[in-house]
Amino acid sequence: MIFLGLLIIAIGAFCQSSSYVPINKVKDWSWESYWIIQGVFAWLVFPLMGALLAVPAGENLFALYAANPAATFKTIFFGILWGVGGLTFGLSMRYLGVALGQSIALGTCAGLGTILTPLFTGKAGDLTAPVIIGVVVTLLGIGIIGWAGMLKTKEVDDDKKKESVKDFNFGKGILVALLAGFMSACFAIGLGFGEPLSWETSKPIFKTLPATLLVTFGGFLTNAVYCLSQNQKNKTWGDYGKGSVWVNNLIFCALAGILWYSQFFGLSLGKGFLQNAPVLLAFSWCILMSLNVTFSNVWGIILKEWKGCSKKTISVLVIGLVVLIVSSFLPQLIK
Repeated sequence: MIFLGLLIIAIGAFCQSSSYVPINKVKDWSWESYWIIQGVFAWLVFPLMGALLAVPAGENLFALYAANPAATFKTIFFGILWGVGGLTFGLSMRYLGVALGQSIALGTCAGLGTILTPLFTGKAGDLTAPVIIGVVVTLLGIGIIGWAGMLKTKEVDDDKKKESVKDFNFGKGILVALLAGFMSACFAIGLGFGEPLSWETSKPIFKTLPATLLVTFGGFLTNAVYCLSQNQKNKTWGDYGKGSVWVNNLIFCALAGILWYSQFFGLSLGKGFLQNAPVLLAFSWCILMSLNVTFSNVWGIILKEWKGCSKKTISVLVIGLVVLIVSSFLPQLIK
C-alpha cells in the first residue's frame, strides 16, 4: 500500500513537471493571456471535477463549504497568497528555465510547506525527527541542484543560455524563484486549514479534493487580477480575438491545466494509501515537491537547458537528483 501511494504521488509529480511543455505550443498569445486561460482549467475546471468525486450521494459540495465558514475562508485566503507564488513561479521559469526555476521555487516550497503547515494549524506534533531530517535532506538536494545551476551560469555563454531560455537572467530569476517558493508554501497551509472540509463517508483517496478546489480558487482570483491588468497595461486584449489560434491554444492550455492539477489529484489519492504510515503522511507534501523538482530537471535535460555544461556540472546535477529521490522515502526508513 505504501509503495502504491508513493507511486501515485510520483505519477502526479511527473505530470506536473510536464505541464509547462504544452505551453510551448501556444501560438501568438502574450504570457498573461495564455497564463490565465490555462489557469481556468488548472485552478477551476479540473479541481471542481476532482472535488465532486469526494461528494457522497445526497450531499452537496457548496453546502459543505457553507457549513464550515471559518475553514472555508482560511483555505481561500491562503489560496490567494499561494496565487502570488503561482504568478512568480511562472516568472521563475521564464528567467531560469524549467529545470532550475522549478528546482529553486519548489525546493523552498517543499521545506516551508512541510514545516509551516503543522505550526499554523496547531499540529506541531507532526514535526517528528524523521520528518525534519527528511526536509533537511530535501533542501540539501535542492542546494546541490542550485549549485549545478551556478556552475552552469559560469560555463555557458549568454547566447547558448538563451537558445533554451529566451529571457535567461540568473540574478532576477533566483529572487523571483525564492519568493515563488515562499508564497507557494501557502498551498500546503491552505490544505491544512481545509482538513475539516470533507465527509466521513468520503473515500480516503478523495478527502482533500474539496479543500484543494478552494485553494486553487483563491489562486485563480490572484492570477486573474494580475493577468487582466497586464492585458490592459500591455494592450494585449486582442489576443482573445485571434480566432485562428483559439482551437490550438485552448487544447494546449487545457492539456497544461490537467497535467498541472494531476499533482494534487495524485497527492490526494496517494495520501489515501499512506494512512498507515503517519510519518510519510506528514511528509507527503515534501515528497511531492521533491519529485516535482526531480522530474522538472529530467525535462530540463530533454529540452537541452543544460546543453554546453561540463561533465562536472552534470555530475553535480545528478547527485542532487539522487539526494532528492532518497529524501522521498528516507523518513520511513529512519522512523
